[in-house]
Amino acid sequence: MVSHHQLAAATRIGMLTRERDTASACTQALHELRRALPLDAATLLAIDPITGAHLQIAGIGYTPTTSESLAAEFVSTPWYANVVRQTLPPSITEDAEDAASVGQRFRNGWFYAERVRPAGFRDALTGALRHHGRLVGLVNVSIEGSGTYDTEARHLLASILPALGALADPTAHTGDLHDLPTAAGANLVTAEGVIDLPGRHPAEVLADTEFRRLASAFAESGGLRLRLLWPVGQGWNRVMLRRCTAGSPIVRRAVLVSETPTQLPYGLSPRELEVLTRAARGQTNQAVAQALFLSPRTVHSHIEHLLRKTGCASRAEATALAVRDGVLRPTPQDVEHFVERSPAD
Repeated sequence: MVSHHQLAAATRIGMLTRERDTASACTQALHELRRALPLDAATLLAIDPITGAHLQIAGIGYTPTTSESLAAEFVSTPWYANVVRQTLPPSITEDAEDAASVGQRFRNGWFYAERVRPAGFRDALTGALRHHGRLVGLVNVSIEGSGTYDTEARHLLASILPALGALADPTAHTGDLHDLPTAAGANLVTAEGVIDLPGRHPAEVLADTEFRRLASAFAESGGLRLRLLWPVGQGWNRVMLRRCTAGSPIVRRAVLVSETPTQLPYGLSPRELEVLTRAARGQTNQAVAQALFLSPRTVHSHIEHLLRKTGCASRAEATALAVRDGVLRPTPQDVEHFVERSPAD
């Protein structure tokens, strides 16, 4: 029967899913799990959406290197398939009942003999973590004593798996962290690839090779945010790039790209937007003319038109407006001029 302190620990783990700092929440969740179940070591692993590798996001008694190495081997065994298949997390103590489906009892297999037992553990309990129907990671608890994780312990861990899955899912709270509009398209972008976000349609701008180069330049800049306008098909999107500073280790190496359809503000033409962006970089009319293959007279005319449309009294006022409101269509080479940084940078 579940005790009062076990129920309290499970409740606290559930409440941790509301935390925005998921890295510390995952660590706290394992310490709460230790109050609910006896354990000498535990690891919480998330599946990298790009590589498929299991990465430790919290651990007790396991280093990330050890935990991730063991996970890489474990997923190639038939016992991993058994963990994923079962609703009730299997344990070493009660693996006899599942031996027929696996073909061999876990304690008689090579992984137990070569990896688990030499580490000093005689019992372990492993659960598959899911979130929104997707497999997102694993949790494992291990103990030196044998016969510890019985059916009651398995049911207790099963009751906590949904909360642990929400914590382990690297994409779970990304939109919430940045207060994205409900209808905004969004993705996480890493050096390895693009990660889809549950409940979000993909950002269309990422289909543009030039924009992908812009996103890479932003990531390399170390900046916090970049606001801009980008053409998509026959229309325009207002786009924001933000460096992720909270969440799981997977998220913290990513850039969040979000977009919403828009019209060019102030009635600007695409060419006037380009000229305004160049002017905001500090380029002279002559430099803008050379960059855009226009005559200086044409650039001067564009400047006059955009001043009238924006209601600005001077070129300096217009460029300040462009930077302040993200009325920019930058190139990858422009990122350093427009990226927003922390005050300490």
